[in-house]
Amino acid sequence: MTPTVAFFRPDDERAARATRLLGALGVEPLSDPMLAVDQTGTQPREDAEYTILTSKTGVESLEERFQPGGRLCAIGETTAGKLREAGYDVDIVPGEYTSSGLVEQLAADVDGARVEVARSDHGSDVLLDGLEAAGAYVHETVLYRLTRPEGAGIAAERAAAGDLDGALFSSTLTVEHFLDAATERGIRTEAVDGLNDAVVGAIGPPTAEAARGHGIDVDVVPDSADFELLARRAVELLEA
Repeated sequence: MTPTVAFFRPDDERAARATRLLGALGVEPLSDPMLAVDQTGTQPREDAEYTILTSKTGVESLEERFQPGGRLCAIGETTAGKLREAGYDVDIVPGEYTSSGLVEQLAADVDGARVEVARSDHGSDVLLDGLEAAGAYVHETVLYRLTRPEGAGIAAERAAAGDLDGALFSSTLTVEHFLDAATERGIRTEAVDGLNDAVVGAIGPPTAEAARGHGIDVDVVPDSADFELLARRAVELLEA
């Protein structure tokens, strides 16, 4: 029987790509979007010495007139690539595609500098706290809010029924929304047990930590925060 692997990406081209990828890897993809994007219409400040974008979705929230101040930073090549497509020059991409990786790269240079962080309403405190500890004057702009789509939770039902072979969590919020959906259905314990009988992948250490904090065993954490790498390693483990 073909293994079924769930993923929780937004219901846009990201879900479509994930479906194609998992199908090509020989498993049955189960798309259960756990994130919907609600744009705030707010734009980043333009007077900063460093402007940080943390996601592709954040880049898509920028208006054409936006002119970032100072050096433009992106967490991850996906975000950087989207910025370049939009015509921006990207100055800094950390070697480690995480908030802590960017803090480490900027820490020696931002003392006394104005830093603009433009992202979702669920951004990690690691970035803000780390930059402030390095002496930066940090301002955060919420470009969009992430909500759980109505009806999300089919993967929780499949996990609770023991009918899920793998699950790929691509952010801490997908973990939280999965568990919220399971709780609403009264199957949280069963869903977690079902995940623990499956191969669970987390896109990075923060996501893995969030899952483990709720009793979910995490089997795969790729070296870089890349969904394709996450999927490939999880499927390899399934086939082992």
